Amino acid sequence: MFNASTAVVLTRSLGHTPQIEGANFLNLLIVDDDRAIRESCQEVAQSLGFNTRVAESAEHAYRLLDTSTADAVLLDLRQPAAGGMEALHAIRKHRADALVIVVTGNGTVQSAVQAMKDGAYDYITKPFSMEELRLLLERVAGHLRLKTESRMLRESIKSRQGFGNLVGRAPEMEKLYRIIAKAGQSSHPVLILGESGTGKELVAKSIHLAGMFRGKPFIPVDCGSLVPTLIESELFGHVRGAFTGATNPKEGLLAIADGGTVFLDEIGELPVDLQAKLLRAIQEKEIRPVGSVKRVPINVRILAATNRDLERAVAEGTFRRDLFFRLNVLTLRLPALRERRQDIPLLVAHILERIGRDAGMEKTISDEALKALLRYDWPGNVRELENSLERACALSSAHQIQLRDLPTQIYSAPIELIGISTPANGIVPMAELEKQTILSALTQVNGDKMLAARLLGIGKTTLYRKLKEYESRSAAV
Repeated sequence: MFNASTAVVLTRSLGHTPQIEGANFLNLLIVDDDRAIRESCQEVAQSLGFNTRVAESAEHAYRLLDTSTADAVLLDLRQPAAGGMEALHAIRKHRADALVIVVTGNGTVQSAVQAMKDGAYDYITKPFSMEELRLLLERVAGHLRLKTESRMLRESIKSRQGFGNLVGRAPEMEKLYRIIAKAGQSSHPVLILGESGTGKELVAKSIHLAGMFRGKPFIPVDCGSLVPTLIESELFGHVRGAFTGATNPKEGLLAIADGGTVFLDEIGELPVDLQAKLLRAIQEKEIRPVGSVKRVPINVRILAATNRDLERAVAEGTFRRDLFFRLNVLTLRLPALRERRQDIPLLVAHILERIGRDAGMEKTISDEALKALLRYDWPGNVRELENSLERACALSSAHQIQLRDLPTQIYSAPIELIGISTPANGIVPMAELEKQTILSALTQVNGDKMLAARLLGIGKTTLYRKLKEYESRSAAV
């Protein structure tokens, strides 16, 4: 066990301990009146990559905190001068954002529990082993890294000059940004495909803002929400007396958007007869208002979007083949949110930053709640994510969203375990459950080992060791 008499001996075996990725940016202050324990804890922390400072008393710790930063503090509650709980309160006052890990003697767990209630992050009881301390510091590093990443995401969002309100760094989104930049420099029609809630209108507006049409009107039209007669009048306009109720002439949106963009959302819902008129307007660059015999020239770019399979609609005769080819000059396919899970933390930070700004208070999310968001499949995509976070913020007046604040279907979503064969007795060995849980997590995050380790609540080194074990077993079979 780890105590004053054995600490120095135990730390000599730390030479091959792998560093925690990102820990070398973290500052740890060790406060203990026992020199041997201070030095041993310092060696353990440094072997993991922490920047460390040591203090032999609470008063010394206060002086260090006045002149230097500390992301975490390892505090022995048995302080000779200042009481341990008093030291905890003072350190929390000096550095409210620092994680304080309290060290207690054997048989004093009650004081550790009280310290947790008073703001301590975690505790460890003397005597403790080197492995216990290492695992504790790995958890601390993971928590701090997640906090840092969330802060950096919020800051990058504030300064990010992207395409409209599009958010994402997944390879699929980077590819999308490049296509948007190219599409913005042309006047060709663009067909935007994607599931409901993926942000097709945001992409359309981004294309409009990315090139020569910037500064001109951007007019969205929802083809699925208007009756056919209204869609025709909206797009092409009408003259007085064209139909019952047409007491005044009306200019069509294709004419109003002169030099700009008309975005036809849910183009697959457009009636076939109107598809023919739209095709003629695109080809001839002119329209004929309803009830008029005169044609009106137009100068407008057409962007269209749908969540339907237009090729199947063409085969079924519900969408004109010639219009499909006319719109399909440039095609963008938006990835579903479940296909870019690595963007969920970025999207969450972006949405919470907006909600917090509107509410006048900063909004954050707990690790457990974020894990649930990453695990969920999001059939409604980004729109469902946004609605879920808005609902959570509306139900909770706290600064941080907890797991219980999320919709039931999200926090109760099961973790799918793939490839588990159940024995005849119906009992799956723990080792097999562990293996499949790890492999399933890696599958869900597209092989991102750092993210998988964070979701599983284990260190990255532990994850790598487990994967090597699985490889060795497979090679031996």
